[in-house]
Amino acid sequence: MKQVICVSRGSFTRGKELAGILAQELGYPVVSREDLFEAAVREGIQVGKLETAMMKPHAFTERLARERDYYRAFSTAYLCDKAMESSLVYHGRTGHLLLCGVGHVLRVRVIADEEYRLRAAMQRLGVDRERARRYLADVEVDRHNWVHAMYGVSWEDAAQYDVIVNVEQMSVGNAASALVGMAQLPDFQLTPASQGALADLRLCANARLLLARDERTYRCSPSVSADHSILTVTYLPKDADFAPDIYRVLEKLSGARDIRATMATTNILWVQEAFEQGSDTFREVVEIARKWNAAVELVRYMPGNGTTTAETVATLEAPRSEGGIEADVEDPTDEGGLRVALDELARLGRSGGGREVCGGRGPLLHSLCRPLPYSLVVLGNLFLHKGSSARVRMTRELQDSISSRMRVPVVTSDELRRRYLFGARDVVQLTILLVFIVTLYVTVLNEQEPILRFLFGGWGNGFLTKFTVAAAVFCFVPIVAYSYGSIARLLLKLIKME
Repeated sequence: MKQVICVSRGSFTRGKELAGILAQELGYPVVSREDLFEAAVREGIQVGKLETAMMKPHAFTERLARERDYYRAFSTAYLCDKAMESSLVYHGRTGHLLLCGVGHVLRVRVIADEEYRLRAAMQRLGVDRERARRYLADVEVDRHNWVHAMYGVSWEDAAQYDVIVNVEQMSVGNAASALVGMAQLPDFQLTPASQGALADLRLCANARLLLARDERTYRCSPSVSADHSILTVTYLPKDADFAPDIYRVLEKLSGARDIRATMATTNILWVQEAFEQGSDTFREVVEIARKWNAAVELVRYMPGNGTTTAETVATLEAPRSEGGIEADVEDPTDEGGLRVALDELARLGRSGGGREVCGGRGPLLHSLCRPLPYSLVVLGNLFLHKGSSARVRMTRELQDSISSRMRVPVVTSDELRRRYLFGARDVVQLTILLVFIVTLYVTVLNEQEPILRFLFGGWGNGFLTKFTVAAAVFCFVPIVAYSYGSIARLLLKLIKME
């Protein structure tokens, strides 16, 4: 059974040694970051310049941004090919981030105490203690900048790993033996879902490689996603001229059952248990997508009981294809309406792809962390097996979790209607505010003399008079300002310029 173990190693942490012993005990081949680096150089990627630019952000250019995407696509395809050939142990910086979403990858980080690293650096580099300390500090900063620029995450974040091994008190051999036992756990075994995820990941990487290699499309920087071997390419309006060439270039891509290309300035993420093509929420999301020139990405969420393991989550996900040509294979049963909704969005030119996620809140939050520019997350009909009050409470909790994780507006379908679309409620509110403002102006124009006498204290000179005038102005001005602002907001909403 094929297995992937990614060992993330720092400088002088004995991570390379640990990976070698682990691979020897398991009988797996070893793939290193150096192997990947050499393959990328043979591909023609300027990895050296790219690394320098990543570590010095001020030197980063649009051309190097394309080179970064090229390198990331090549690295992903390289590791996916190796992982589909046989089991392997990879050691380097961030192999686990290249295989994000593949459930059977065991993610290991190796650390060592500072004193050991200092002694190792002094011995290997032939420098004194202070220079070794500065060297290690500079390397850590460079590595942090590289990972953040490449993947947008922190390399030191413990949540990125399944296990962190400290070789300060444990020998490398014993650490490898412990990892051998962990590798046998069911959570890190290949499942049909994780195999399909790996195939889809490779399909995306190969598509990006074809676009990067071709003279017609290498300047285009689309986002690419795949689900059940259906490839979705989303490009920005500035790349609209590349749209015909995208189809021509990707015609030679093997393993894709269908290729969908859509133009978007951003993405709207819609999470729901069941999708209905003709529902009010569907029409409203599509209307907002048209207003914002956005693609709509669908996630069908099937909640678990909150105790689902990583293996169960992967197994319960919708079955995925293995990347072969499947013209004669029928689509899986579309119980939640996801396929129909995706086809309709594709027809409207607003499809941003879709997927199914099963399990507790953790698997859902993990699946939503993707390197795509989201402007809005919509939560539709969720937790349908619960009562009304429990459903509202659980939806609110999920809303708070997604908002804090993704840092974008997260609204329910009811809030979507109130906040972004002009409806009957807005008509009533706008009418009331306009009547109030018109009545106010008519009153002020017709009753100027008594109003001025009131404001300038013509009816008394005592403290109570001054206090009453000040209180009236204090209350009156915010009310008028709020009315003006609300009218302007509703009018802009009406003409779709909010």
